[in-house]
Amino acid sequence: MSADQLKVLLLIEQCNPDLPSVPSVGYQYFRTICEQVNATLITHERNRDALERVAPDQEIFYIAESRLMRRYYHLVERLTIINKRVNWPLYNALTYLLYEEFNHRVYRLFQSDVRRGKYDIVHAITPMMPRYPVKLAQACGKTPFVLGPVNGGVPFPKGFGAIARQEFSYFNFLRGLGLLLPGYRDTYQKADRVLAGSSYTFGMLQKRFHLGDRLQLFYENGIPTEFFRPGAKQEKGDRIHLLFVGRLVPYKGADILLEALAKIKPFALSKTRLTIVGDGAERKHLQWLTQRLGLQEIVDFVGWVPHQETHRYYSRADIFCFPSIREFGGAVVLEAMAAGLPCIVADNGGIAEYMTPDTGFTIALHSRDYLVSTLAEKIQLLVEDEALRSRFSQNAIAHARQFEWEHKAEQIVALYQDVLAERRVFSPAEALI
Repeated sequence: MSADQLKVLLLIEQCNPDLPSVPSVGYQYFRTICEQVNATLITHERNRDALERVAPDQEIFYIAESRLMRRYYHLVERLTIINKRVNWPLYNALTYLLYEEFNHRVYRLFQSDVRRGKYDIVHAITPMMPRYPVKLAQACGKTPFVLGPVNGGVPFPKGFGAIARQEFSYFNFLRGLGLLLPGYRDTYQKADRVLAGSSYTFGMLQKRFHLGDRLQLFYENGIPTEFFRPGAKQEKGDRIHLLFVGRLVPYKGADILLEALAKIKPFALSKTRLTIVGDGAERKHLQWLTQRLGLQEIVDFVGWVPHQETHRYYSRADIFCFPSIREFGGAVVLEAMAAGLPCIVADNGGIAEYMTPDTGFTIALHSRDYLVSTLAEKIQLLVEDEALRSRFSQNAIAHARQFEWEHKAEQIVALYQDVLAERRVFSPAEALI
């Protein structure tokens, strides 16, 4: 069967081109997969306005939310925002009820069509947390079921306890409740293919479910074509521009970057400028720290910027610095590489896996002091070595090409074909048709 004949049912509860993070990723999978197969999307009602604007002709089913769940969501928001910071472990635990309503309604509305074989593939893409069940998998007896990419569970590194506590890590025990959810284990056992978004999640799921070859490593993030530019950056002026893009929360490490910048030699420091793109509860503290370290003349806080406008900041920069100590996906690193930026990142979670030794530096998280001092060392090296910057820049662009959204969609569709071929091999009745 050719790709354009495939009937694929996409379950993407979070699918919205106007929202950052997972909803944006979900939308990119929907957009690019639809270009190659006959796809039907099931998503949440909250995404209707944005999707009808950009995909008016696509077959999309919107699952409405009950009045009770809308009220419950507002309650969860009040309970989980503490001092302008979100308690994510508690938030994810409490919002499971919102997802479960969606999950149950999808099953009720579509299980009959799936059992009758209306679709060739059922693919659940979001939520991406590896502890949510997909009830529709129960109906996928004849129809192959693909799950993921799922990603998460990465622990805080040892030696960073203070940051972990700021991020409410003492609530992380709530993750274990996912093992008790109805249908959770069945979701993974019934899947023809499970895609894991990082090596850590791959190992965790393999240990938990013994999936064998049905588990594949597949990084969830991709890069829009517009983030690429030909060739390496041509230097202008006498300043080397550093860039940080991310939420201003403790684990992202913007304070670590500021402390590292203050440690480089005065001559190198005089040649640098840092732009911080993003906003969050730590912004006032970071601005105070900038003043205390005497960096106010070379550090710019831009604030929050819509994702589609971040490209211009990448295109103006020379080096990307992202010392986030616990990152599942880290799409900003891919975007920086696509823009030809050498990257310096902390080695914990998915972000370091995007890189190679020829595209920048990854720093082991032995301790906070080690991260600060090594980050300072690598910044100074790249500031002073134009040839190294240029080599890393060219390699970064070439390496990032494999993460272009259109290419990732091609890989997904090839996976669909592989799964269908495996089903034919193991089903004698189908093999005789």
